Amino acid sequence: MLYYKKVEVIMELKNKIRAIENYPKEGVIFRDITTLLKDKDAFKKAVDEMAEKIDKDVDKIIGIEARGFIFGAALAYKLDKGFIPVRKPGKLPWDKERESYELEYGEDSIEIHKDAIEAGEKIVIVDDLLATGGTAKACVKLVEKLKGKVSSAIFLVELEDLKGREVLSGTRVESIIKYWF
Repeated sequence: MLYYKKVEVIMELKNKIRAIENYPKEGVIFRDITTLLKDKDAFKKAVDEMAEKIDKDVDKIIGIEARGFIFGAALAYKLDKGFIPVRKPGKLPWDKERESYELEYGEDSIEIHKDAIEAGEKIVIVDDLLATGGTAKACVKLVEKLKGKVSSAIFLVELEDLKGREVLSGTRVESIIKYWF
């Protein structure tokens, strides 16, 4: 019975996500989570589902800018863990570490404060969406540069056909809602 209840919750969450066709370009279906976020019950269920997939012995939660902040901060609060923001360049005011990653047409970077992680700390990476995996992989590299250990990476939504999970090979990946185009 528990399995069916879990499937029911996941389907309920999936139904709260708006699909916008041909955005941001022709042929893309954008998964808009703002419709889930505005529903307090759906948002709570999403955070609860994500929390169940996180090892309880982790030290800190990383949220990747921008929507990873929403879920990461909520999970850090719920699990009584510290929260670390990983941001786009130029947003963090202190000494930082940077990692670049490839985009479809170019390159981007993310940054973390150098004192955000102590050597050996177990870290969970959180973001709203796993697509190609580039940003999350760059985040894994940042954690490793700071001598932390990535326990897992968790996402609300996974676009399975973009194979981001493969890019994160070697990292435990969890997702709540999966789409295949």
